[in-house]
Amino acid sequence: MIQSPIITAFGLKKTYRGASKPAVDDLSFDVRQKEIFGLLGPNGAGKSTTLMMLCGLIKMDAGSMEVLGLDVRQNGAEVRRRIGVAPQEIALFPTMTAYENLVYFSRMYGLPGTAIRETVLEYLGVFGLADKSSQRVATFSGGMKRRLNLVAALLHRPQLLILDEPTSGVDVQSRRMILDYMRRLQAEGVTILYSSHLLDEAEKVCSRFVILDEGRRIAAGALAEILAANGGSDNLEQMFLHLTGRGVRD
Repeated sequence: MIQSPIITAFGLKKTYRGASKPAVDDLSFDVRQKEIFGLLGPNGAGKSTTLMMLCGLIKMDAGSMEVLGLDVRQNGAEVRRRIGVAPQEIALFPTMTAYENLVYFSRMYGLPGTAIRETVLEYLGVFGLADKSSQRVATFSGGMKRRLNLVAALLHRPQLLILDEPTSGVDVQSRRMILDYMRRLQAEGVTILYSSHLLDEAEKVCSRFVILDEGRRIAAGALAEILAANGGSDNLEQMFLHLTGRGVRD
């Protein structure tokens, strides 16, 4: 059964001041409820710009986007309140402990005081950080920071979760834990927009994709559809090289 869209983007365009070409150029896609959707492409493809427009953090020059039935242009603050976002850059306070960080974000989300401690301890346990709760985040490894960064986005149990390069710079065990939890969240009914340049990883967790290069959509759909429509490649990496060439990018 095809689920109705939880994100609908049409004709998105954004050009930064002084840039010679758009960061995002005429991009359209939709994300259905309860799926893990891949927003893929190399560094500089326009993924982060797209996510910032989705969250209402930067204004689109043209196009439209609805998230959870809300027009992002008119309801950016409400969209941000209802979604969870784990950004590529670690959004934690390094001098505070893991527990203190999560209490801070819980209060920011408006969680009732009686539920904060229980919720924080629950997630610290799920992500293998319970014994590190009183340590300052500055002492954490990259994988531990990534896991805590994800927890901070989950505290208010959002219906839509945005993950920007969620496994960047992590160890194998943390990577497996994050990917497994993504599947668990999907099974629980959470929709996930997963942004990454790791095409092989995306194949393992995403049901559908939109692939960007230099701000433009070059392919979209389910894996089998994309591969069949673009040279009959064996995987996304082969397909991307087929479409864009093998020249090294700056």
